[in-house]
Amino acid sequence: MITQPGANTHVVAIDGNFDQAQTNVKEIFNDDAFKQEIAAKGYQFSSANSINIGRLVPQVAYYFYAYGQLIKQAAIQPGDTVNFSVPTGNFGDILAGYYAKELGLPINRLICASNQNNVLTDFFDTGYYDRVRPFFTTTSPSMDILVSSNLERLIFRAVGSDATQTSAYMHELETAGHYQIKPETLSFLKETFSAGSATGDADAQAIASVFKETGFAIDPHTAVAKAVADQYRETTGDDTPMVIVSTASPYKFPNAVLSAIEGHDETTDGLDAIAQLKDTINVPLPPAIQKLFDAPVRHKMSVNANEMKETISKILKIR
Repeated sequence: MITQPGANTHVVAIDGNFDQAQTNVKEIFNDDAFKQEIAAKGYQFSSANSINIGRLVPQVAYYFYAYGQLIKQAAIQPGDTVNFSVPTGNFGDILAGYYAKELGLPINRLICASNQNNVLTDFFDTGYYDRVRPFFTTTSPSMDILVSSNLERLIFRAVGSDATQTSAYMHELETAGHYQIKPETLSFLKETFSAGSATGDADAQAIASVFKETGFAIDPHTAVAKAVADQYRETTGDDTPMVIVSTASPYKFPNAVLSAIEGHDETTDGLDAIAQLKDTINVPLPPAIQKLFDAPVRHKMSVNANEMKETISKILKIR
């Protein structure tokens, strides 16, 4: 990201975690006075992550594509149900799976796979969402989230599209740090969703076992989904065909993949680790990653999470 060449591109590091950054982004988006201020200068806000529900539209298509590939491979017959194990942080990708089921895709179970930050696992088990808990930094950082913003969209559906009730839950989460859904709402969710978490070395073990058995390298997020899928099958005996949703290239997390496969020295980082991983898994580098070896660093700005709005103002020169 820090090598992005666009003349109108600004990359800013946030001194904080995902939840802090996303909370501030939402506050900025909901600041009507600030939105009017930037509109007067010809700008408007948008989000490329799953705050923007448009992000989910292509993800819905992925589920149909995966189902079609299973039919093509004669793994299932048209109309057979399948399970999907989805590495989940902000709840966007798995929500897209739910929308795919609503659109008619024969999905049996959507398995919500979490890492050590297992707030969603507890929620689907009990109906109690509690963000007041320790925050863990893991090798699957896109899942290091305690406030999953897209869960609100599922809750809205589960309470019969009752915006007032949904808003009350979200207000309680914001002010008290938790909320408890009604038993009938939890029962509705359990009709489709299961959940589990991969803690400790379970994700590393999944990376190592998949590579040993198939020669295929998976990233830590995919490994969490694999580990949780294995847990689910062992505990339930459900032998429905399982699709494990893979969300990133192993080259995005070379340290974790190398460490799992061959006990790699984790002090090697960045491009050196990518080069070592390439030699280990013998998979050509994607062009975008290959370019990084010669790309100059162009962005070095870092700010505190509470300085985000001020930083936007300075970049856009609106104050």
